[in-house]
Amino acid sequence: MLNLSVSQRLDLKGRAHALKPIIIIGNAGLTSSVLNEIERTLKSHDLLKVRVMNDDREARATMLNEICETLNAGPVQHIGKILVIYRPLAVPIAKAPPKRRSGKALTKKQLGSRT
Repeated sequence: MLNLSVSQRLDLKGRAHALKPIIIIGNAGLTSSVLNEIERTLKSHDLLKVRVMNDDREARATMLNEICETLNAGPVQHIGKILVIYRPLAVPIAKAPPKRRSGKALTKKQLGSRT
């Protein structure tokens, strides 16, 4: 499980405030398919909100711990039926800037007009 400092958790809580829950855990509970979906989502998003449709607070806390231990993520927040989970993304490999056919690199102005 990933350990987060207090300042990191506060920063992540602020970032997570605007997010909507992407994954919903239903009455079946935390199944392997739900864990696989959370894993796939954490590969593209570092911060994730999960809604749990269970009224038992201890069961939700157990689910949060199980998710974090299984997927090597950090628990950010458990408030009500919402769980916030964080796992840093892998560092992407920087691509070389596109080049012109003549071999000269594009200028900043030319790069900006491509978007």
